[in-house]
Amino acid sequence: MNTMNNFNPKQIEFKFGDYISQGFELFKKDIWNFVVAYIFVMIMSMIPFCNIMAVGNFYKYCRKKNRGEEATPSEIFNFDQFGTYFILNLIIIGLSLFIAVPYFMFIGSMATLGETGEVSAVSSGLSMISGLSIFVGVIVIYYLMLKAFYITGLISLEGENDWKKAWEKSKIMTKNNLLMILLFVFVISSIAQLGIMACCIGIFLTMPLSQICSYVATEDGLNQIKNDEINEIGITKSY
Repeated sequence: MNTMNNFNPKQIEFKFGDYISQGFELFKKDIWNFVVAYIFVMIMSMIPFCNIMAVGNFYKYCRKKNRGEEATPSEIFNFDQFGTYFILNLIIIGLSLFIAVPYFMFIGSMATLGETGEVSAVSSGLSMISGLSIFVGVIVIYYLMLKAFYITGLISLEGENDWKKAWEKSKIMTKNNLLMILLFVFVISSIAQLGIMACCIGIFLTMPLSQICSYVATEDGLNQIKNDEINEIGITKSY
């Protein structure tokens, strides 16, 4: 693996439109093998704590195909970085519980209200607090997910096995780009959902395409930083 996990992260230029078009072009190069590879991603995602790692391995596969290197769909079943992704999954589970607690409090207060038919100050206050907590929690989760946009690429493509460092780098790389990343995620998610409209069979085309677009966005962000550092080194040497 060509790693450069010691690079200094910086804000990148998020090229929204380019990522969609480039992702489509990459997909067209070998549609069948990309589809098979993504089916393997879906299978591997059924294994506990392996869902994010499966996507990371798909990124590795996409990089090889993008560079014209030999790659087989079976490479999705790679467990070399299981430890790092295991910790990452535990963090996500913790964040999910962060949302689940106020949600069940809200459901419980609504159930109590339905049984009694009376609105007490306590139940009303509890419902408002729980509902507000859910709203704030969802915003926090989405914010963290957007800030973590590059983590999978940093781990799988650049060999950054320290999730804390990957998080810090991703935070810097996404600076001032959260709205664009949110729109991008919405678009590629919409592309993935289009397959459901085609009697569900289309998801085997639209889901890998959306994930390839995500890879292209991640790869470009990493390349921008590496290219900038190479240029800086060249300028320094010229002096």
